[in-house]
Amino acid sequence: LAVAEILTDWHLDGAAIQAALLHDVIEDCGVEQSQLIERFGSTVAELVDGVSKLDRLQFSSTEQAQAENFRKMLLAMARVVLVKLADRLHNMRTLDAVDAERRRRIARETLEIYAPIAHRLGLNTLFRELEELSFEHLYPLRYQVLNRAVLAARGNRREVLGKMMVSVRKSLADAKLRAEVQGREKTVYGIYRKMADKRLSFSEVLDIYGFRVVVDTPAQCYLALG
Repeated sequence: LAVAEILTDWHLDGAAIQAALLHDVIEDCGVEQSQLIERFGSTVAELVDGVSKLDRLQFSSTEQAQAENFRKMLLAMARVVLVKLADRLHNMRTLDAVDAERRRRIARETLEIYAPIAHRLGLNTLFRELEELSFEHLYPLRYQVLNRAVLAARGNRREVLGKMMVSVRKSLADAKLRAEVQGREKTVYGIYRKMADKRLSFSEVLDIYGFRVVVDTPAQCYLALG
């Protein structure tokens, strides 16, 4: 149910939602693919089977290389991957229910495999949550210490940063540029990674907020700040 709920947030179609509800039945409940075909149709059955065994999705004949079949296979693969990502997100959100050794294994696997896949697909909200949850379970003490420091720093800087955004918006309007200023708080893991990569202390990491200016021009321009 949780996996299906995640997919509804992503506005996937009915077949994908059904597959989400059924995604573990072949592997965990001994249900045959033929039973799924009979009760839910071939599309749902193929998605469920694909989630269980991703390596089944491959070309098996020359005819499958035709454009229409290729398109259908890509769409099927995309939905399989999304169902699997939603399943992994739910697993990460409920990771406290498993023992410490398994938590670390799943968290590392998520950080190294599933989060990068989400990033490559442009699922940035999912990508950041998977990274953050992985960091929290993989290095709980580091996460707790850094999270406390980040919360304190955000409280001190939020007012200043709000004034900065107002100033940027005003400057763009004065220049008669139609633009949108977007801002977000950087994740604890993103800050930790910057500290580790550049060998910085927390006090030396100034950009715990990120901004992006999207200028509405014929060649749309993106300017990242922080």
